[in-house]
Amino acid sequence: MRVAKRTAVLIGVLMVVGAMVVSCSGEVGNSGGTDAKKLVLIPGVADEPFYISMQCGAAGEATKLGYKLDTQAPTKFDAGSQTPVLTGVVANKPGGILIAPTHATAMANPIKQAKDSGIKIVEVDTALEDTSIALSSISSDNKKGGELAAATLAKLVGEKGPVLVINTKAGTSTTDARAQGFEAALKNYPGMTSLGVQYNNNEAAQAASIVTATLAAHPDLAGVFATNLSSAEGAATGLRNANKLGQVKLVGFDASPKQVEDLKAGTVQALIAQDPSGIGVTGVDQAVAALEGKPVTRNIQTEMVAITQADMDTNTKYFYKRKC
Repeated sequence: MRVAKRTAVLIGVLMVVGAMVVSCSGEVGNSGGTDAKKLVLIPGVADEPFYISMQCGAAGEATKLGYKLDTQAPTKFDAGSQTPVLTGVVANKPGGILIAPTHATAMANPIKQAKDSGIKIVEVDTALEDTSIALSSISSDNKKGGELAAATLAKLVGEKGPVLVINTKAGTSTTDARAQGFEAALKNYPGMTSLGVQYNNNEAAQAASIVTATLAAHPDLAGVFATNLSSAEGAATGLRNANKLGQVKLVGFDASPKQVEDLKAGTVQALIAQDPSGIGVTGVDQAVAALEGKPVTRNIQTEMVAITQADMDTNTKYFYKRKC
């Protein structure tokens, strides 16, 4: 009788434990306790056409593959704003997170904590210096984008004169690579000189001030390469205030609706456009592959194109969206 009673008690305990595992995880064998059919996209900042376009691509691909994708975005492009967003997402235990780290080192610990909780991590657009955390990283080849910007600006200025690079924040992997690619490629044009890289802290007003100060010191400034949206908008404002629009050639990065309007108007002479929707689609593909135990590709780079007024109509697929 005692053996029978002990056996009955043991069976009862095992049934309760088994029920708890299913209740907590949603599926037997998922010891991480994550919702394997839920993905969350954490872009670099809210309400930016580049990331909205990425969201559109990611959401469509997730639906197509039978997954649910939510988007949670910080209000500022910095680690201090992105970290609490990530912490809140991790608490809800999605199966996978697609994230654009806002700093190559400052976001490493928060993202590693997400990984350690059993969530599959895929980097989209930007990346951490520590390559051991994310399973996959999808971005444009930003160094080549910078090289393309240098070749485009060289053509616009007749391969001569001083040029300036305005970057956003030091430590942003994508824009740093663009600046590095530009500076390296500029060596192919001996008639051009670099005035270096200056940072605008992702503030358009600060980029305008940089252009104003540069023109005062170098009135023969031939061109400006702006590595992101705020840098380009601010540079255009600085050139406008100095009555130098069109005289000093401006090459911007990305193709948001505002930038496309500026290109049409001649405020910007060329744009280096990415494929954010494609980055979103590929990010979801990699996250789903990881969740389903399929092979994952560690590094994937997407295409870019230089767009001028002359070829705008044939490159509309690269224009970014304000809404899906």
